[in-house]
Amino acid sequence: MKKIKALLLVSAIIIAASCRVHAQEGWFKRFVQKTISDTTAPGESSFRIYPTLGYSPETSFEFGLSSLLIFQANKDTLNRLSEVQAFTFVTLEAQYGIWLDNAIYGDKDKWFFLGRTRFQRFPLLYYGIGPETVGEDPALIDANYILFKQRVLRKIKPNFFAGPEVDYQQLYNTNFEQPDNHTYDKPLGSDGTRNIGLGAALVYDNRHNVLNVRKGFFGEISFLKYSSGLGSDFNFQGVNLDVRSSHPVSARNVLAWQLLGNFYSGNVPFNQLALMGGEMIMRGYYYGRYRDKNMIAGQVEHRWLPFGFSKRFGAVAFAGTAVVAPKLSAFTFKHIRPSGGVGLRYLLFPKKDIYLRLDVGFTKDGPGFYLFTGEAF
Repeated sequence: MKKIKALLLVSAIIIAASCRVHAQEGWFKRFVQKTISDTTAPGESSFRIYPTLGYSPETSFEFGLSSLLIFQANKDTLNRLSEVQAFTFVTLEAQYGIWLDNAIYGDKDKWFFLGRTRFQRFPLLYYGIGPETVGEDPALIDANYILFKQRVLRKIKPNFFAGPEVDYQQLYNTNFEQPDNHTYDKPLGSDGTRNIGLGAALVYDNRHNVLNVRKGFFGEISFLKYSSGLGSDFNFQGVNLDVRSSHPVSARNVLAWQLLGNFYSGNVPFNQLALMGGEMIMRGYYYGRYRDKNMIAGQVEHRWLPFGFSKRFGAVAFAGTAVVAPKLSAFTFKHIRPSGGVGLRYLLFPKKDIYLRLDVGFTKDGPGFYLFTGEAF
């Protein structure tokens, strides 16, 4: 998706931290100073909230607020850093949404809660299903969307967790708008769908800071089954695999890689197929630009956090590949899609080593811009 995102905070940070210009006393200066400072003591929780501004052709201007809460259980610095991120937005096209992501570790890792929640009225661009789809004139599916996905994991042994997983997704009040120069067959679920999945997840995780992993390994395999007996409109199942590893090259440099696999079977609605693109992996592609029942993706990233000549600013360079297919035997090299890009980093929480990231991903479809707190993986 050719979506330009600019954060008002970035301008304030650059002005306040780099240029050091003299501003008049007032609410804006106090806001900037509070946002870029990190005065919390070790073990104490930290909270930030800041405005966002974005633009895309299908939404017009987008105004929002992002917030981040980070803490350690019992204020113990030996416990892992937990994070809860929230983002709410509204656009000039009367679209709106609330996003919430959580990675919460209990005292001494006894429990691990990993999940995300979404509610939004937001257009979905639909390019079709399969590894070869039309690159122009996508359909526009305007709908209300609810997602609640949560894993409740219990520590089995150090760094190893297991537990149940639930996934609830609903698409309603849908309107499928065909483009002027192309007609799509309406996919499964395009008139609205509700699906509930239950399953289990196994996770190995020795990361201490999930928002900026300088050294650590994360591996997850999960199984989810959606059935009419649970209240789902469609019967299908899926296996998901996510492996991430980060390796320090020097005191400031980190080399990280990720492998991701989604494998579904049954009557899978279009919005719950394996989706390529987005802000996490295959940056530069619109989320769902390519979709099918199966996907394999990988990426590698080099991080300079921070630069040797700066205490606050850093950068990354990344590259990735992915492929989708209707079944495992249908994966082919000719359908592999590449992506790559660069990013700028600003150290938002110095005492907790957490950065604000602005990434630009490049693909054959054009650039994609992403602005979030914490690294992509």
